[in-house]
Amino acid sequence: MKTDESRKKMKQNSNSDAKSNSADTQNAGESEILMKGDQAGSLDTLKKVMKFIGRYKILLLLSLILAAVTVVLQLYVPILFGDAIDGIVGKGKVDFGIIRYYGAQIMLLVVISSLATWMMNIINNRLTYRVVRDIRSRAIRQIQVLPLSWLDAHQTGDIVGRVIADADQLSDGLLLGFTQLFSGVVTIAVTLVFMFSKSVVITLFVLVMTPVSFLVAKFISTRSYKMFGKQTQARGRQTALIEEMIGNEKIVKAFGYGARASERFEEINQELQEYSWRAVFFSSLTNPSTRAVNSVIYAFVTLIGAMHILSGRLTVGGLSVLLSYANQYMKPFNDISSVITELQNALSCAARIFALIEAKPQSADPAQELPAAEGKVEIKDLAFSYDKKKPLIEHFKVTAEPGTKVAIVGPTGCGKTTFINLLMRFYDADGGTIDVDGHSIYDVSRHSLRRSYGMVLQDTWLKSGTVRENIAFGKPDATDEEIINAAKEAHSWGFIRRLPKGLDTVIGNDSLSQGQRQLLCITRVMLCLPPMLILDEATSSIDTRTEMQIQNAFDKLMKGRTSFVVAHRLSTIRSADIILVMKDGKIIEQGTHDGLMAKGGFYAQLYNAQFAGVQL
Repeated sequence: MKTDESRKKMKQNSNSDAKSNSADTQNAGESEILMKGDQAGSLDTLKKVMKFIGRYKILLLLSLILAAVTVVLQLYVPILFGDAIDGIVGKGKVDFGIIRYYGAQIMLLVVISSLATWMMNIINNRLTYRVVRDIRSRAIRQIQVLPLSWLDAHQTGDIVGRVIADADQLSDGLLLGFTQLFSGVVTIAVTLVFMFSKSVVITLFVLVMTPVSFLVAKFISTRSYKMFGKQTQARGRQTALIEEMIGNEKIVKAFGYGARASERFEEINQELQEYSWRAVFFSSLTNPSTRAVNSVIYAFVTLIGAMHILSGRLTVGGLSVLLSYANQYMKPFNDISSVITELQNALSCAARIFALIEAKPQSADPAQELPAAEGKVEIKDLAFSYDKKKPLIEHFKVTAEPGTKVAIVGPTGCGKTTFINLLMRFYDADGGTIDVDGHSIYDVSRHSLRRSYGMVLQDTWLKSGTVRENIAFGKPDATDEEIINAAKEAHSWGFIRRLPKGLDTVIGNDSLSQGQRQLLCITRVMLCLPPMLILDEATSSIDTRTEMQIQNAFDKLMKGRTSFVVAHRLSTIRSADIILVMKDGKIIEQGTHDGLMAKGGFYAQLYNAQFAGVQL
């Protein structure tokens, strides 16, 4: 026997099939953007990140200055060491005064360099965390304006993974980049200056050999970026699956889906392992490859320098300085190659975040407000489909005068809930118009439109907070007396007063039963008393006795208010002024209960099926 939650889940899944093709199309287009494995895709993402970094030019400038100070001081130390070595002429010919002089200078420069490095790290941390904070905030704001079609096309776990995990990966990459990349670039530039001052020939040789390291690093990084992109996508799918399975564990157990869920997880986990292995393999080649090239360069510098000493063009101290600089010059390439590997991972994560940030938002909201609604709703030639190749709702026409009770019935998947989404403008219609009191809903703000409706759905909307906060969600300034009266009307006061702290009890997702959660949602509508109502299986999780009491409360509430009622139990809508019978997205019958039963059409078959077991 199916539980209420399983029935609700099955109802949700009936609409998901209609949305799947649209979701696949959006995901395919996004994957094409994310999986650009070439350098252009990486640079494009880097430019977007740099726009956020550009907001903190002062911190960036300070970091560069401190990096330059640190590098210059660290690179000047080998010159002092070389001068100190030249003070050791031979056995018994050591100038201790020169050694002490240069030794004191070395100690002073080391202390200053250490302080500059410490300050640079503090600034880099602040810069990185502010940039990631801004990107996360931008992503959250974007989610608020994205159309439901985009959110329906992406799993919740994947979206959460972008905002949390991918942003963390970007933070780590940026921090490493600011810390080592700046210092590495400055080290290379300053080292060349000092090397030219010692030996032009050796410096030119080092410069000629430099592109070899770049070519090796580029060859590897272009491949690692593609693997890191696949890795982040697989990680997103894995996060989405885990979130789905944990959030619906009762459904998993009820339908024995555990084994198949484990198989799906194993498949995705295997993909993640494969992509991670390849990404790590390619990225791990970068450092040893560049080190091998740099070791060859170092050996040639030693050989050429020794020949210069024999010819009298270079001192031993000068060669030690050049060797130190050759090592210092090549070391940043090793560090930068490692940084590039991390940046490739960070940029692939950033690409997923920017795919969210740059997703097309919902259409602009008009400034015009919907006046206090009387409740006349006119729908003319309405058309909508999730997949444009498969029409769902076509030529939908109906007029509801103020105070009319409109019931919408039909088999699962015929478009009833989709019609409600169009009324509330959660989705925009492909054609036709919906007018409220003569105003097109596309010419007024969404907030003013939705403020005119009270909704109670099969899916309950509660947030983590007190009972009072959840009831007063649509009327924050409501008094306790108003809240209690609304709770009594909705028959929820009985269980509310038994809670540990009454209205001040903090509730979460699992604090209340499904029926209690639905009662709170009904109470919320009773408190606001909007001019129009939408009831979509509003009492599906409530016991029969309480349902009858709430139905009486609804009857009082609906008097004088335009109401749209979606119901599977047709006995609850016999008193409706208009019954719309939907099938395959079209209204195939329309009228009162008695009139439709007299026709003996599809509605009569639906009604009789519930009481006589008629097979349709």
